[in-house]
Amino acid sequence: MARQKVMSEELKMEIAKELGVYDVVTKYGWGEVKSRDCGNIVRKAIEMAERALKEKQ
Repeated sequence: MARQKVMSEELKMEIAKELGVYDVVTKYGWGEVKSRDCGNIVRKAIEMAERALKEKQ
């Protein structure tokens, strides 16, 4: 079963830069990012999406 892409690479990289894990991603790939950091990336993306929805209302 193929995975569905939900976040664009650009968004993931932008958030990775904000959270300080961009260097790990560029040197070693997403597989080496700690689970906690991945969770923080998802949390940040959700916050951004919720904020965008509120602004549209």
